[in-house]
Amino acid sequence: MNKPQIRQSAKRFLRKVGYDVNKYVAEDYSHRPAERRLQLLQHFNINLVFDIGANTGQYASELRKMGYSGKIISFEPLSSAYKQLRALAKDDTLWETTQSALGDFDGATEINIAANSQSSSILEMLPAHIQAAPNASYIGKEEIVISRLDTILEAFMEETENLFIKIDAQGYEKKILDGAEGIIDKVKGVQVEASLVALYQGEYLIDEMILFMKNLGFTLMSIEPGFSSKETGQLLQADLIFFRQ
Repeated sequence: MNKPQIRQSAKRFLRKVGYDVNKYVAEDYSHRPAERRLQLLQHFNINLVFDIGANTGQYASELRKMGYSGKIISFEPLSSAYKQLRALAKDDTLWETTQSALGDFDGATEINIAANSQSSSILEMLPAHIQAAPNASYIGKEEIVISRLDTILEAFMEETENLFIKIDAQGYEKKILDGAEGIIDKVKGVQVEASLVALYQGEYLIDEMILFMKNLGFTLMSIEPGFSSKETGQLLQADLIFFRQ
């Protein structure tokens, strides 16, 4: 067996046990979207990240592992997830958490609780989502606090800070951006989850989201693949990363 055959055999074995190995090229981020995201954050001098839809802190933890050392404000409305989020962030002096949802109004609403927690949403889940991920079905509801970004921004941001907003709200992303209308010019970058197929009732799909962000003055600079169908391999969601130039 020659060297290329040995490499391919080793890669096949590693994939079977859950790992993927690619040649590391420092300037090539094609297989490392998280590193590309960090490079963008550094290029635009981001020192404040709003982690909206934080769940149990997965995104903020990844930022720290990548090397981001600035401030993080994590927003999570679901009480069970927030308990884990708060515990994870307690020893990080630059990571603040708040139990709240964000949207296009100030007040209270109900969130649908998904069995897997991460798929919980204010919106109704559509059959395409349940078919692709049966473990994401709703199992209950919880009353939550919701605020507009317009309303709460001054409480969390200093004038000298460069703000990047990550939104992972399971179809509710457009509503959150609508609630930022008055302060959107203060935002340097946005990461927003968007569906390629309708998974939640009333959500903006990927082409609508790209056009919406373009009209707000943002340029699409990166796409990170997300949730896909295990049955067909079809990509169902992706994270879009925009910055003002």
